[in-house]
Amino acid sequence: MEVCEAWPVEREMNVTDQSDTKEFLPEELAPEAVRGAGGITARLRRAIESGVYQDGEQLPPERQLSMAFGAARSTIRKALDQLEQGGLVVRRVGSGTFVSYAGPLQSPLKDITDFISPLQLIEARLAVEPAMTRLACINASARDLERMAEILENMEACGGDKDVFTRWDSEFHELLARCSRNPLLMHVYQQINEVRAHAQWDAMKEAILTPEHIKEYNRQHRAMYDALCQRDVQAALEMIKMHLATAREDLLGVDSA
Repeated sequence: MEVCEAWPVEREMNVTDQSDTKEFLPEELAPEAVRGAGGITARLRRAIESGVYQDGEQLPPERQLSMAFGAARSTIRKALDQLEQGGLVVRRVGSGTFVSYAGPLQSPLKDITDFISPLQLIEARLAVEPAMTRLACINASARDLERMAEILENMEACGGDKDVFTRWDSEFHELLARCSRNPLLMHVYQQINEVRAHAQWDAMKEAILTPEHIKEYNRQHRAMYDALCQRDVQAALEMIKMHLATAREDLLGVDSA
């Protein structure tokens, strides 16, 4: 039995001292079994993630948690600090600590990477990259464009090597995101790049990245770079859309083969 099953009972009792708390605390979770803020944090996290405490619900006060775990209130505060840093709770002065967890969809992207299809990835890129390319065309600095030119030279010199092309292609599009000067867009694109780097894409890369396709992608990258240098927003937008549409067609061609 977990400590999270004992707390709802505690909320219905008028706990006045540690011996009272021990009467309903499971033996395996007696104070000597959970030591330090780290262990307390883990127990509280499990209670929240398992749904014992729902989003918006208040946790027991520090006094009751201190008695339940046999820990100093300073240790309880450290555990609550760790939960707050992890985005699982919010602490309101004078009110208490409240759960801020709506379910597994708020967990890190790695938890859903295995469920994202290649087509879904392209759709996400079509939604994000035109916006960041438009901003990059406006905001890219001379140094940004110099770095982009270096990346292009490396891509064009890859000689059909899929791994080398993939690495520089990722750098090119991430630089586009940085040039947007929008931290949120940059963060979103970093998540997209994490999906692109996942092992499940290796087989797709082998099928799509023929020397002919690499040559065409590089031509499109060069055209995007030229549009950025000329601050031609419309041309940059048309090229990024064409680039992603080409990738989508190539992907669908592999799926139908």
